[in-house]
Amino acid sequence: MLLTELARRIGAELRGAGAALEIQDICALADGHPSAVTYVSAQKYRSALRATHAGAVILTPALAGDAPCPCLLVDNPVLAFARAAELLHPRRRAPAGCHPSAVIAMSAEVHPTASIGALCVIEEGVRIAAGVEIGPQCVIQRDSLIGAETRLVAAVTVCERTIIGKRVLLHPGAVIGREGFGFARDGERWIRIPQIGRVRLGDDVEVGANSAVDRGAIGETVIGNGVKIDNLIQIGHNVEVGEHTAMAACSGISGSTRIGKGCTIAGAVGMAGHLEIGDDVHFTGMAMVTRSFAEPGTYSSGIPAMSSADWRRNVARFRHLDAMAKRLRRLEERVAELQEAQREQAD
Repeated sequence: MLLTELARRIGAELRGAGAALEIQDICALADGHPSAVTYVSAQKYRSALRATHAGAVILTPALAGDAPCPCLLVDNPVLAFARAAELLHPRRRAPAGCHPSAVIAMSAEVHPTASIGALCVIEEGVRIAAGVEIGPQCVIQRDSLIGAETRLVAAVTVCERTIIGKRVLLHPGAVIGREGFGFARDGERWIRIPQIGRVRLGDDVEVGANSAVDRGAIGETVIGNGVKIDNLIQIGHNVEVGEHTAMAACSGISGSTRIGKGCTIAGAVGMAGHLEIGDDVHFTGMAMVTRSFAEPGTYSSGIPAMSSADWRRNVARFRHLDAMAKRLRRLEERVAELQEAQREQAD
């Protein structure tokens, strides 16, 4: 599309002699070409901006002086670039209808505008709304509900009685509503506790590849509107995740923990069960969360990487920390006694 049209549709101000330029693609800043648009989001990329060969660049007004090409001025370049990418690379929708190899129960309700791919299984009582796309080898178990415009990419399993909202995106291998990890001890044996709850996903939720959201033991596991879940994430039974929270890959949330709205959980965070996490709480990578955090803020734990020699020396001292702390406490008490004696003598 013409650069002027692109600017209008992403809400940008066009600066420079590029009104007649035709934009065909997006590109990285360093790999730019004259028919593509790129973006800059930070001051540290000024030198790369000066050298770019892109046809146009999306950036803030503060960086426009370094651009060698027409500029699209916005307050949030990353967001504007995302919108430009969506316009220039629209997703191809699957055609409506059911593939001949799909197995669909007689009692299932599939909207005429929905698409059911090859080798899918749709069980009894399932309801599939308008515009839903279900890719190949997906399984939708009994009495589940799939909201309008939702997309299951491929090999997704939606277990029984799951409720999925509108415009949800489930990536390959995602499992929604499997039985939670609940067991009771019977001597040396473990006895499974029946998990009779379900999962409810809100609107505009995204679940990454090979992630799992377990159904409630009793009641629901609830994922709020706009939540984004990356690949290889485990959400335990009866967890509640507030709206627009985002979780990065390889994190795990134990059962019955409640997470507030607008939180971010970085990669490989481990969270214990039955915790209360407030709104706008942010955990950095590999944090071990073993207590509740009610106040907004950024929290970290874990030990940063160091040289192996330093690590071995520190590990060797870990087992002595308690004794060292006790000796330090005794020394502090002794120093306090001596200071008090000196004051008494001075008086």
